[in-house]
Amino acid sequence: MKNAVVLVSGGMDSAVVLALAREQGFAVHALSVRYGQRHTSELEAADRVSSALGAVAHKTVNVDLRSIGGSALTDSDMEVPEAGGPGIPTTYVPARNTIMLSVALGWAEVLGAADIFCGVNAVDYSGYPDCRPEFIDAFEKLANLATKAGVEGAGLRIRAPLMKMSKADIVREGMRLGVDFGQTVSCYRADDRGLACGHCDACQLRAAGFADAGVPDPTHYA
Repeated sequence: MKNAVVLVSGGMDSAVVLALAREQGFAVHALSVRYGQRHTSELEAADRVSSALGAVAHKTVNVDLRSIGGSALTDSDMEVPEAGGPGIPTTYVPARNTIMLSVALGWAEVLGAADIFCGVNAVDYSGYPDCRPEFIDAFEKLANLATKAGVEGAGLRIRAPLMKMSKADIVREGMRLGVDFGQTVSCYRADDRGLACGHCDACQLRAAGFADAGVPDPTHYA
């Protein structure tokens, strides 16, 4: 089995990506990042999901993005909005996906893995610029220019299998793969027990996905 690094946030999208990587025959090394997010219940969910879906390892790396602020997900002085509006929302975390993929890239080199999976999505993506196909393509080019593995090896691939899926599509794919969505946490304002607020943008997108897919919503709400 070839090694792969899969970014796992604890949410529904990355859980499906992990299951897809396993289905494709990869030995999955799950990677989560404690970046100073408002709650750690999603990291606890990431550990549950990684274990349940057969990751051979799960590593959590600390990167303090709270120290630079600039996002409602890291800055206590900013409120998490209840619904998305025009433009890039305040829940965008500056450079988060670039940093997470960079950490994944480093671990992939150590493991001799040529494949890095992430759950970015350009359909239900809240307007984040680092969830677009252009970003993934650009990062893959960077990965192959900036690493020993890219220069001397067979090349590195950044895989984003959910890129063009709707939330309903992701729900259906997860059901096919046997993902227990009740173990995942997507809410921006989840409490210490992982209970969701039901009102933030992430909660609304998630709930709409289950409704559109005709699947009962297993989310645990406060």
